[in-house]
Amino acid sequence: MPEFETVLYEMPAEGVARITQNRPDARNAQNNQLTYDLNAAFDYAGADESVRVIILAGAGPHFSAGHDLCGGSKPLSEYPVAGTWREFNKPGAEGYMAVEEEIYLGMCRRWRNIPKPTIAEVQGKCIAGGLMLAWVCDLIVASEDAQFQDPVAQMGVCGVEYFAHPWELGARKAKEMLFTADWVSAQDAFRLGMVNHVVPRDQLSEFTLEIAKRIALKPSFALKLSKEAVNQTLEAQGQWQAMLSVFNLHQLAHSHNQELFGMRVDPSGIPGAVRR
Repeated sequence: MPEFETVLYEMPAEGVARITQNRPDARNAQNNQLTYDLNAAFDYAGADESVRVIILAGAGPHFSAGHDLCGGSKPLSEYPVAGTWREFNKPGAEGYMAVEEEIYLGMCRRWRNIPKPTIAEVQGKCIAGGLMLAWVCDLIVASEDAQFQDPVAQMGVCGVEYFAHPWELGARKAKEMLFTADWVSAQDAFRLGMVNHVVPRDQLSEFTLEIAKRIALKPSFALKLSKEAVNQTLEAQGQWQAMLSVFNLHQLAHSHNQELFGMRVDPSGIPGAVRR
């Protein structure tokens, strides 16, 4: 099995890979290392012909506290799959936008299109960037105590970079989540169609694995085509084009904050940035 600094990789059943975010002390907040470890683990599972289903989990009490912007990550240039054609160090909005396009929007786009079914196994808090990790998965199984939140409007930004809110929650609930930064419970997420199942916390891993095992019995090519059929329908409805448009608004918000306050949340790993 492959080994990673911030990710655990295992095969708990035939045809099933489980990728576990393993920064429990940081509540699985995503620094650059975790992002690229996740990417490498997804690539490994995607290329392994014995894997038909991928589970994404989080170690500890919470699935994900979002993006970790407290520093301590290596520069993007030191990660092997960082886009070398992107000019991350350019001044002003250009470099900042390139960074976020690489490690946030671009990574989520890649993971959403893995040609195998993926299941998010969500417990506890799932905040901002954690939503992005859950939303790129094909199914979401949540524990009864799971809660979902995108609080970035209070930081002057119009939602996270992978803007799937209207697709996941419906337009009005998406607006409420953004306007109020209130928590969405697992039960409400299920009622709205964002979550497939809600189960007791002590049954979460077992229940998720049982679903994965049932899916793994199906022909792999049929699973791939079924996934593409649904994803392409969303594309035909304009999902990706809408996400690209909102990503530009997100960058405008960063530039606005920079102009007014001389600061912005920096995803490059510079010490002194804040965690969201």
